[in-house]
Amino acid sequence: MAILESHGADEVVTGSCHLLKLKNGTTILVDCGMYQGKVEHRNWEPFGFDPAKVDVLLVTHAHLDHVGRIPKLVKEGFRGTIVATEATFELANVVLLDSAKLMEEEYRTLYRKAQRRGEEKKVRPPLYTVEDVQNVWLLPTTYAQYDKTLTVAKGVKAVYRNAGHILGSAFIELTYREGPEKHKIVFSGDLGNLKAIVMPKQEQPKTAPHLVIESTYGDRNHRPMKESIIEFKKAVKSTLLNRGNVVIPSFAIERTQDILCILKQMYLDGELPTCKVFLDSPMAIRATSVFDRYVSELSPQCQEFHRKDGDVFDFPGLHLTVDVEDSKRINEIDHGAIIIAGSGMCTGGRILHHFKHQIWDRRNCVIFVGYQAEGSLGREIVDGARWIKIYHEKVRVKAKIYTINGFSAHADQNELIRWMKGMKELGDIFLVHGELDKQLVLKKVIKKKLGKKAVIVKEGVDYKLDASQAKKIKSK
Repeated sequence: MAILESHGADEVVTGSCHLLKLKNGTTILVDCGMYQGKVEHRNWEPFGFDPAKVDVLLVTHAHLDHVGRIPKLVKEGFRGTIVATEATFELANVVLLDSAKLMEEEYRTLYRKAQRRGEEKKVRPPLYTVEDVQNVWLLPTTYAQYDKTLTVAKGVKAVYRNAGHILGSAFIELTYREGPEKHKIVFSGDLGNLKAIVMPKQEQPKTAPHLVIESTYGDRNHRPMKESIIEFKKAVKSTLLNRGNVVIPSFAIERTQDILCILKQMYLDGELPTCKVFLDSPMAIRATSVFDRYVSELSPQCQEFHRKDGDVFDFPGLHLTVDVEDSKRINEIDHGAIIIAGSGMCTGGRILHHFKHQIWDRRNCVIFVGYQAEGSLGREIVDGARWIKIYHEKVRVKAKIYTINGFSAHADQNELIRWMKGMKELGDIFLVHGELDKQLVLKKVIKKKLGKKAVIVKEGVDYKLDASQAKKIKSK
């Protein structure tokens, strides 16, 4: 029988990496993401399996916590085929190149400082380099199209269906044979928020004898999107009218595009006070250009923007900041600026520079519009830190802090239950991609509302997928 193992996103949100070992010897890996926050050190640990023995890598979407260790996988011997949607391949290249450049820059900085102390041998090299990323794309690749069946290995077929999470995202339905019997397992990847601004609603699988499902927000329901947008607008307008600046740490993919759409609609409706909007993230700028090339895969609102003026996200007053010196000059603006910068969890990137210059001023505000992992600087601020450390300097937090969780690109508890309940047949449920306390809550809700006993997946544990033992239920 087939065996499921997880080597990432087990009782944590980041590092998605799930291994399916079939009876015929075929080994399939679903995602190979980077750990972030307090578990970042796990990126340098061994995978727990031999990359050279993996036959195919199926990628659900291009977020760093789902693709961030692919170059490491290739460095350590993976030579199989990579399967993803076309948009995911484009975005993954943007994400991985940005990740490699940041790690190389950090390494050079730490190495120079260590040299002055005579401790350069103690500096750990980057997890991978730009060259390592380029080597990834030398491997065989297969473009998956939504709702089209493709053969990914001997006796194994896959169907990618739109997960509504980010551009190109998918949940994957895998079918395989063991002797005369046909088996199926569904990997949810990350499921989108039904009220998302940029993305369409996710599709619905008909059956899932075995289901591996994310649980990021398994313990709660999101605030209604309409209320979140109202709060966002209020925060922006009040700060600008009080002669302050707005700082928005934002993930380059999906969240940034959501924010641009809201600001564009505010401009069109005459709600946006006079200001300059800076998209201060080369990665987000590149990602946004990719979104523009796949308009047909975006929400009706985005398609309407494009129909009217030929561009989904651009509007008067928006400035795309690529050059570092231009980025630094933004902080010379005393008031009237909206600064959108990465990283989304404030673990690096240009947002740190803006915090250093903006977060100590009580006229300003910081708006968090995305998940902040435990151990990240963003989580510290959200949890009420009065002081933060930036570039070895303590900085007082005086700016007003807003946390607006309704913008999440993830399904909430109700949506996860609705998605599972919509299946005609549902068997074993494996919870991944969630912090343990959230998973424990979701596990109880699944038992109460679906009558199913979910399993919280642990790292490296073998889970046998025996179809005869998978008790299916009919959805009501």
